[in-house]
Amino acid sequence: MEFKYNDGGRAAAGYKGTTGDCAVRAIAIVTGKPYQEIYDSINLIGKNERISNRKRGTSNARTGVYRQAIDKYLGDTKWTPTMFIGQGCKVHLKTGELPGGKLLLRLSRHYCAVIDGVINDTFDPSRDGTRCVYGYYTIA
Repeated sequence: MEFKYNDGGRAAAGYKGTTGDCAVRAIAIVTGKPYQEIYDSINLIGKNERISNRKRGTSNARTGVYRQAIDKYLGDTKWTPTMFIGQGCKVHLKTGELPGGKLLLRLSRHYCAVIDGVINDTFDPSRDGTRCVYGYYTIA
């Protein structure tokens, strides 16, 4: 799958260095919204989250975002699961296995933006086409 370097507007927002903000970057890339707007919204959602036995903390735009926070931010955006319990990996991050358009992919410990079959991220997360896709949001 083709790869294109894209930080989603992180550098333009004044942020430097590396961090675990893949969800914010990917949402900024597929929606076209400013990085800082999404960053602030995710942190606001995180402040209202509850910690439970299965969740160690709350969502933070800089250090990691739980799927529930992304669901809340994206609202009615269509989620398509591609992996189910006990079935194993059926869809990989490679050409021909994903539909066209703007997709926000959920991978193991990473979120990635794919636009018309091109990975938009700060690194190539495909692992040479072997990376499993857990599911994706279709952005209109």
